[in-house]
Amino acid sequence: MIGQLTMTVLLSSIAVMNAPKTFTLDEIAALVELPRRTVRYYIQSGLVDRPQGIGKGASYTQHHVEQLLLVRKWQLAGLSLERIGEVLKQQSGGPLPPTPRRAGTVEVWSHLVVADGVEITLEPGRAGLSPEQVRAFFRGVTQVYEQLHESEEKE
Repeated sequence: MIGQLTMTVLLSSIAVMNAPKTFTLDEIAALVELPRRTVRYYIQSGLVDRPQGIGKGASYTQHHVEQLLLVRKWQLAGLSLERIGEVLKQQSGGPLPPTPRRAGTVEVWSHLVVADGVEITLEPGRAGLSPEQVRAFFRGVTQVYEQLHESEEKE
């Protein structure tokens, strides 16, 4: 009898240990350092999945914690909630499209004057180029232009 009881307690303990950890709204808000109201807003906005259950019985999992931390990270990086929603939808479908241009948008463009009348302008972020790639691109363009100019002088 004691052996069966020990085995039942052991199996129950293993089941509890393997069960995913759940959190209340207060606990998850404290974990991600966001107000409860903000967590609820992110759920209503579709940025974070709905909890399991409703009302005070609602529970959140580690997946919810990860989603909230991701939204928080992108927001701290300067992305709007609208853009974060676009990023979340696009995340599984390959590379992200550039942020749509809107009135009042401030952009930083790189401008190369190759020669009088020959200029190249590009926005590295939209072009998907790192600063090193932009420099290499500009060097390449300059070299090709010089080669073209030299071949015309030889003829």
